[in-house]
Amino acid sequence: MPEAGIIQHGKYRYLEAGSGPSVLFLHGLFGTLSNFSETMSYLSPKYRVIVPVLPLYELELDQSSVSGLVDFISGFTEALSLSELHLIGNSLGGHIAILFAHQHPERVRSITLTGSSGLFENSLGDTYPRKSDIEYVRKKTEGTFYNPAMATDELVQHVYEIVNDRSKALRIVLIAKSAIRHNLRELLPSLNHPVNLIWGKQDSITPPFVGEEFQKLLPNARLHLIENCGHAPMMEVPHEFNQLTEKFLAQNLHQQDTSSASLA
Repeated sequence: MPEAGIIQHGKYRYLEAGSGPSVLFLHGLFGTLSNFSETMSYLSPKYRVIVPVLPLYELELDQSSVSGLVDFISGFTEALSLSELHLIGNSLGGHIAILFAHQHPERVRSITLTGSSGLFENSLGDTYPRKSDIEYVRKKTEGTFYNPAMATDELVQHVYEIVNDRSKALRIVLIAKSAIRHNLRELLPSLNHPVNLIWGKQDSITPPFVGEEFQKLLPNARLHLIENCGHAPMMEVPHEFNQLTEKFLAQNLHQQDTSSASLA
């Protein structure tokens, strides 16, 4: 699915809108920049919102991993001189956000995770044994959502083309396997950033108990469960997702301003 308005900065491609504190969106394994279009429009009047194109299909095979993607985001944020970041990650994007924050805590102000991988997931990077059957791919794609109508013909075609492209499918499998190996359980208790957990109650890929486990392991996290919602709340219930996100960001901006004033 082609995206309009992509900015090219060296080897990096991204969407950007608005000005103010920086909010960086990270999409999932089969995701696209448009996954965050509603939230991007909602936040851009108050924030500088940025959505990088993750090189899921361009990385060298030995770099096709969660670690390789974290390295990419590290380079991206350096190239754009981004700091005091508010990270928002869905699925694999949440996994990347956590690892980036662990490696570069000084660059991160807050984290929002929605359906994040890193503890447990079903079907992440499934090899799609009947990949040539578009109706099978449709059913698998519909399983991402509570409302199967969210799996539009365009989205199904996008997934179908990926799983039937040998080079892309191989990289997806390698990244997915690395995500499963790179479990975050031991790392999470040392992550002190404020974390906003937004989970669909009907998420079948990272079920609600995964969000609950993230909340238990993270020192400074709050969990919101949304009814009638699957694995991508920012797409399926953008109104609720956007309100929860804006409230969380505003609270952390206020805390930052208060801390700065107390140091003056």
